Amino acid sequence: MITSIHNQHLKEVRRLARRRGRERTGAFVAEGEDLLAAADAAGWTARERYAAAASGLEGVEVDPDVLARVSALGSGTRALAVYEERWSAPRGPLCVHLHAVADPGNVGGVLRAALAFGAASVALGPGCADPFGPRAVRASMGAIFSVPVARVDGPAGLPGERVALVPRGGEALRGPAAGEATLVVGAERDGLPAEVVAACDRAAHIPIETESLNAAMAATVALYELTRHRMADA
Repeated sequence: MITSIHNQHLKEVRRLARRRGRERTGAFVAEGEDLLAAADAAGWTARERYAAAASGLEGVEVDPDVLARVSALGSGTRALAVYEERWSAPRGPLCVHLHAVADPGNVGGVLRAALAFGAASVALGPGCADPFGPRAVRASMGAIFSVPVARVDGPAGLPGERVALVPRGGEALRGPAAGEATLVVGAERDGLPAEVVAACDRAAHIPIETESLNAAMAATVALYELTRHRMADA
């Protein structure tokens, strides 16, 4: 059983909370029984797995107080594991492209919505938060293990018709998507730059009273609209 916070393996786990540590190793941490169960269900094999002593959970036993100090959660955790990052090429028939969405909670929320509505991938452009960071992984509620994640420079080459979400721009978004499509979403405050919109095939907006949807909320509503007919027939 591990009883010291100075254990070398646990030191490495703590380093993975920082982006530099993840970039150096190509690994990330997931915490909590639900996230680890999602990883198991998706067929991911942990590089390392730790569990609080006497918890009955799978993993190398760690003194509960020590594990709580290693945890990035304010409430501590009973289990955590280290996984290899997985990056994919963008794929359709439905893809979500994020541009400059720097809030990790939004990135994780979009992954969760992508899984819920059957999107085939999420493609992250410049300025996006790391999807394998602790906050993004937690916000994804396990979707990080099921939705392929890609890195791209912009909308060029993304699958199908590229639809830019622009407040008050273009026509009202209406589904279903005709064939392959990529939904292009920007940050709440700045939206999409003109050059990104120009690189898309068309602009569309979600008809609402205000413009106060964050990226995750906007993507969720748009994905619902683009897939609701297919979902209703399933």
